[in-house]
Amino acid sequence: MSETVSIPTLSGDSTFNAYVARPADNPRAAIVVIQEIFGVNAGIRRKCDRLAEDGYLAVAPDLFWRLEPGVELDPDIEPEFQRALDLMGKFDQDQGIRDIEATIHRSRGEMGVAKVGCVGYCLGGRLAYMTAARTDVDASVGYYGVGIDGLLREKHAISNPLLLHIPTEDGFVDKDTQKAMHEGLDDHPRVTLYDYEGLDHGFATEFGKRRDEEAATLADKRTAAFFSEHLS
Repeated sequence: MSETVSIPTLSGDSTFNAYVARPADNPRAAIVVIQEIFGVNAGIRRKCDRLAEDGYLAVAPDLFWRLEPGVELDPDIEPEFQRALDLMGKFDQDQGIRDIEATIHRSRGEMGVAKVGCVGYCLGGRLAYMTAARTDVDASVGYYGVGIDGLLREKHAISNPLLLHIPTEDGFVDKDTQKAMHEGLDDHPRVTLYDYEGLDHGFATEFGKRRDEEAATLADKRTAAFFSEHLS
């Protein structure tokens, strides 16, 4: 079952919407699904639906709501891709983390689960790293997170497990950035990095021409095992 719910901000002075997919039985845990720059579109909703099929309460907050509520863009349509880049440039990531934290609190409280994880893609992969460093989320997964080398100074604050999926031919994450991520995080006791040789950004998207079926299946299996271990 899916629905749209309203989540109060941490300050309590406003609310924003989130797509929620519920499992048939009591949820194993909750997972916050963090959008790409394309909003809570069909692909992100499908990610939520798949997690619900696996027994999780999946919640995808609309992080662009302060810019424009309800953004849904298609990366395969060039004007929409360019619009997404423009929105990313205007997006306040620190405020986005506070909205993710509000979603975590709502999931633990009113939605009635003990443990909450998060999984993010692209911009959401970066935000998943930031969530691991700045909140009490129980486990985090980031797919092809951008600019994480600039966040390595926050790694000391990561106290719960974090998994990062890194395609080696990512057009938005160059080799020097990948090297810095490995040098900064390979010895971190709570962080696991997986490389995907020859793959580009967006390989695990649900829909569209960016998807690589074999690599997406492998990464998603690793994510499923990770959440099963750390959110049980």
